Amino acid sequence: MGVPLRKNVQFQLLWFGGAVSQLGTTVTSLAAPLLVIALTGSPFWAGAVGGARAAALIAALVPAGVWVDRWDRRTTLVWSQTVQAGAAALLAAAILTGRAHLAVFLVLAVVDGVCSAFAGPARTTALQAVVPKEQLKTAYAQEEARGHAARVAGPPLGAFLMAAGRAVPFVVDAVTFAVAAVCAWFAKIPARTETRPRQKMRHDAKDAASWLWDQKGLRNLTAVFLVLNLLGGATLLPIIVLVGERGGDALDTGVVFAGIGVGGILGSLLAPRVSLAPGRLVVGVLVVFGLCTLAMALPFGVFWPFVPLAVTAVVTPLINVAVSALYTELVPEDMMGRLDGITTLASRVLTPLAPLLGGFLAGAAGGGPALLVSGALVLVTAVVAAFSDLRPVAPQRT
Repeated sequence: MGVPLRKNVQFQLLWFGGAVSQLGTTVTSLAAPLLVIALTGSPFWAGAVGGARAAALIAALVPAGVWVDRWDRRTTLVWSQTVQAGAAALLAAAILTGRAHLAVFLVLAVVDGVCSAFAGPARTTALQAVVPKEQLKTAYAQEEARGHAARVAGPPLGAFLMAAGRAVPFVVDAVTFAVAAVCAWFAKIPARTETRPRQKMRHDAKDAASWLWDQKGLRNLTAVFLVLNLLGGATLLPIIVLVGERGGDALDTGVVFAGIGVGGILGSLLAPRVSLAPGRLVVGVLVVFGLCTLAMALPFGVFWPFVPLAVTAVVTPLINVAVSALYTELVPEDMMGRLDGITTLASRVLTPLAPLLGGFLAGAAGGGPALLVSGALVLVTAVVAAFSDLRPVAPQRT
């Protein structure tokens, strides 16, 4: 079984670097839109900056996955995070010198999105290279816990740093990316032992997409995640509207959304102990998600949505960890980067539409009715998933 995960120096380096950089990212996820709104007076442009980053990330996912499978994953991870550190530092410098125009935010958001597209599959394949297969489920659970802890600590820290100075959150972000790059540099990530003939990048991507298409269970799981990401993202604005309708302010809304981080940490602790097959587990998660979304509309006060949000966040890491472990078992190592990019693209391609859907429902009917519609759609998805083939099959090479 090898050394315990807590003594695996390479994993701990990657985990610590990821934890630090994710904290920096969550800090600026609040600071950046607040600053754009302060500079332009328009929430639309704050959304445009976020949309530019998301679009760049989605557009770069597949070529980034192909690149990771072709080139050294450690070097890819180091350079991606180094460029992100540089972009954050440039933004901080622009703010300090009074040159933080909208175009600067847009360009650097695109750079950050592209780098994230490369860092994601590079990190995924690096973890699989340094962690024994029997410990990967626990490793993925620790990754989930890291993300949820950052979501709890990042926004209030971002608000505190903004109060200290507009450029401070971005200076901190630059430092965290630099720390992550140094950690990745010192992590001894082994080179791949399997080699394959080089071909055009589009053929590499096509091979991976064909492999996924032939795996019916994985393909259907990806489709379920596509719907879940869309409907999950569409609930955020209705929750904000609901809290406001009940007399809550911005601080109250922040307390409500803290339920996601609190529940996610608990779910990450439980995830390694869950042994249900991913197909059954995803149906159960959908049912819990749907019922909790419906429950948020219950007239129990401003802070009531905290509870169903926390319950939803408890079950989310269970399926994330189970599916990550499943992909590790089934996907060939030299295809993992491409599959990571393709599945991330396929499961998130509709995510940019989520705020539009949630905003439309909340604007047309109010926060409570919008949540009822979203919850009902999730339960419908659960029924469809229950009658779909979500069973994984043995890996095959095309």
